[in-house]
Amino acid sequence: MSDGERLTATPGGIKLAPLDAVVEGKARNFVLQMRAGRFHGFVVRKDDAVVGYVDRCPHMGLPLAQVLDDYLTPRGDLIACSWHSALFEIDSGACVGGPCGGARLTPWPVAVVDGMIVTTG
Repeated sequence: MSDGERLTATPGGIKLAPLDAVVEGKARNFVLQMRAGRFHGFVVRKDDAVVGYVDRCPHMGLPLAQVLDDYLTPRGDLIACSWHSALFEIDSGACVGGPCGGARLTPWPVAVVDGMIVTTG
């Protein structure tokens, strides 16, 4: 399956992992095989909550991380594309640096329910 055939959304109610599977202030990749194709996303943990995005840079359409789960800057304050150094705010997905001016990451609706990370979209 090519990158162009990757899904950009998932149904709600899919249990991904316990919250403890994502270290505070870090990110984790999730790949879901569904009937229509494969979905690639990641979540960033902030305290007892998570923020999720589709794993695709708006600049070139590539996955953001070249190394598994390596989505954040060294300080952990921004999401970074490891291909062309685009930088994104964690809370909004807005591009704040690099070759993606005015673009945003595609949100992936996720939440923590009873200690589990679940999709809500």
